[in-house]
Amino acid sequence: MTLYARFAAHLDAALDALVASGDLPAGLERRGVTVEPPRDASHGDLATNAAMVLAKPAGTNPRALAEKLAAELEKLDEVTAVAVAGPGFINLTLAEDSWRAELAEILDAGADYGRGTIGKGITVNVEYVSANPTGPMHMGHCRGAVVGDALASLLEFVGHKVVREYYVNDAGGQVDTLARSVHLRYREALGENIGEIPEGYYPGDYLIPIGQALAAEFGDRYVGQPEEAWLILFRQRAVAAMMDLIRADLALLGIHHDLFSSEAELQAAGKPEAAEKWLRERDLIYDGFLEAPKGELPDDWEPVELPLFRSTQFGDDQDRPIKKSNGQWTYFGADLAYHFQKAQEADQLIDIWGADHAGTVKRIVAAVQALTGGKTRFDVKLIQMVRLMRNGELVKMGKRAGNFVTVSDMVEEVGKDVVRFSMLTRKADAQMDFDFAKVTETSKDNPVFYVQYAHARVESVHRRAAEAGITCPDRDLSLLDTRELSVAKLAAQFPRVVESAALAREPHRIAFYLYDLAAEFHSLYNLGNDDPTRRFLLPDQVRLTCARLSLARAIGQVVRNGLAIMGVEAVQEM
Repeated sequence: MTLYARFAAHLDAALDALVASGDLPAGLERRGVTVEPPRDASHGDLATNAAMVLAKPAGTNPRALAEKLAAELEKLDEVTAVAVAGPGFINLTLAEDSWRAELAEILDAGADYGRGTIGKGITVNVEYVSANPTGPMHMGHCRGAVVGDALASLLEFVGHKVVREYYVNDAGGQVDTLARSVHLRYREALGENIGEIPEGYYPGDYLIPIGQALAAEFGDRYVGQPEEAWLILFRQRAVAAMMDLIRADLALLGIHHDLFSSEAELQAAGKPEAAEKWLRERDLIYDGFLEAPKGELPDDWEPVELPLFRSTQFGDDQDRPIKKSNGQWTYFGADLAYHFQKAQEADQLIDIWGADHAGTVKRIVAAVQALTGGKTRFDVKLIQMVRLMRNGELVKMGKRAGNFVTVSDMVEEVGKDVVRFSMLTRKADAQMDFDFAKVTETSKDNPVFYVQYAHARVESVHRRAAEAGITCPDRDLSLLDTRELSVAKLAAQFPRVVESAALAREPHRIAFYLYDLAAEFHSLYNLGNDDPTRRFLLPDQVRLTCARLSLARAIGQVVRNGLAIMGVEAVQEM
């Protein structure tokens, strides 16, 4: 059991003792009770808000409750001091052996250190990327792809069963435009001079190979033919080719989905009709009229009766149509059916969307609430735009697409790991700049380098120890002093950081934590530059060297575990 989990159990036992003594009523909700590091390290090693959370429902004074709880916690062998602060916070100082024991736990647990069980028995569907199948992956998709994939890994790490899903938007007008664009390239492949690509078509060179393949297969069969003769065929072939391209781009980032769901297949299977029927039976869809759009004069607005979802019952500002006046499904109607299908197969749903979809969040949240009776947790994570920079100048052009930088362009230039780590160095709903120069510089200001360098240093010190013939049959961690154990204290936070990141659906917290851990390790390592006695390798003091090597190995293990969640490989040398 990790240190924070152990002290959470100690706290529970102390609260149980107060219940048994009559100082606390039984049955109080303890969900808001936490054990965490104090904001000010000078206050101790751990802090709990238990008295603050429980005093009001217990009908007692928080300071008085804290004093009683502190008396129970003082009985623990691992605790050297307990102090009640402010209105009722409790600060604990631990014996140094507690941190040495946690280092041993890290070394023994290895790749499993930090794994949790809060997600056990819960299936989560994470839908991410879901880019329209009209071109290669570009920066507008990359950040959401990385955030979604890292979040899926994070949830798996705490015990969830995760389904990674990609929703293929292959039923809208954009795929008809794609088919027409491919038809142009098909005619071009047969020798026709197509001139400038018409406005509104997809101009990228990535469509040329598709046109050539169709020309090789069908010859001139569809030249001069009416659109209805080739549109469906060309649409199917174009979407399939685009999805192959997108899968290849995602693979460059180390991303692989479990499930690809087709909007066209969803509609062909009658899923929207089934969802509409289900909702009508519960009076959540009715036939009504939309209000005139703002600024539209009454004489210019012709109301049309449409099937409307009662989204205002769930916090939306107006009821939403699920069909258009021509009988086609609205985007909302199709999305409603898609989420209805997902909710039948998962306990929780997460959608990763671009920030430009912010206006549709409220209505789809309302729909899922209606479809699941409010029983399914549903989170929509909005991903802000990324500006591509090169030495402070905006980058606008790419090689394959003509008007944007593709994922393959980025990975080719800086590598998968740099792209993935960089995308997680800011909170997802905050805008970020990706500067090709800065993400590859070797400085403390580059988090990618700084964290990777910490792991490379760990590996380097072990290689040098092996070259010096130093062997460590055991690990006497009692030789580690207070300064060295300060790094262990930060390493011990990894399990709680993982759990809090998973609960908040925020994988960027792992990147922030790893940067702090790397900084603490580098600071300790650099002490040896001025004071030779602080070096990790002291050939004339093998037992102390082995203790420090164990500390380094534990830090390296935590860094590897965190990077694995992020989908980033820990480098051996730099």
